[in-house]
Amino acid sequence: MRRSALADAEDPDSAAAGPPADAANLVSLHESIAALLASRGQYRQAYQHLRSALDLMSELSAPPQIPEQFRREVDRLRREHAEAHEQSIRDSLTASYNRRYLDQRLVEVVSEQSHAHGLGVALVDLDWFKQVNDTFGHLVGDRVLQRVVELLQQGLPEGAFCARYGGEEFVLVLPGVDRPTAVTLAETARARVETYAWSSLVLGLRVTVSIGLSHEPATHVAHNTPASPERQLRDADTLLYTAKQSGRNAVAYLLDGKAHLAGPASGRRAVTVPRAIQP
Repeated sequence: MRRSALADAEDPDSAAAGPPADAANLVSLHESIAALLASRGQYRQAYQHLRSALDLMSELSAPPQIPEQFRREVDRLRREHAEAHEQSIRDSLTASYNRRYLDQRLVEVVSEQSHAHGLGVALVDLDWFKQVNDTFGHLVGDRVLQRVVELLQQGLPEGAFCARYGGEEFVLVLPGVDRPTAVTLAETARARVETYAWSSLVLGLRVTVSIGLSHEPATHVAHNTPASPERQLRDADTLLYTAKQSGRNAVAYLLDGKAHLAGPASGRRAVTVPRAIQP
């Protein structure tokens, strides 16, 4: 066991003699444990053992050149840990956030909204995507998904993000925005997808999206229960169905308890209020 700093201070002869005899062994042990943990992908624990080794070596009266090697190893493990974490929250195909990150972050966003304008959650679904795969092949379909994500992420305000919900469905989380701003952001994203030069990928290709937008004012968000993010996603899903039933390529949202369509789609046939949503 290592002697405490207090014990060394009380024994000048011991302090002058340098560190405990087993310090070098402890350094070696920490290094071995760190290597083992790193090989298993347990980077955080490996980092902690390397830091302990560095602390021990800083106590040596004549430290060798090994500490610099340790520092480089710590930096490497830190980078690998950050990369592993980033990969764990990203969708492998589109590089957008994945469902795991969405579920975790949405709960955090709700808890942070007490002093903001509100929270918008937009569920985005590609129209007739199966026909894209059937007509042009799955490789083209994958490229379409990747490009749609790029288009959806353009112009998002600070704190907003895009996550893959599953298949050809994506979620835009829009914290700190009021309802008109959320509608504008969703409609702008829809129009950006519609007007993109899809024929540059393959001749004859056309892609549109339908969006269901659920918005909670700040006063509601501030008193949300932990289940509220799930409820808001359900509301967005119901409004997405409304957009689909109203001719697709549209953004559907609630205003004063009634479903509306944004942008050019607002001139279409009357839209019925989704029964699953309570004003």
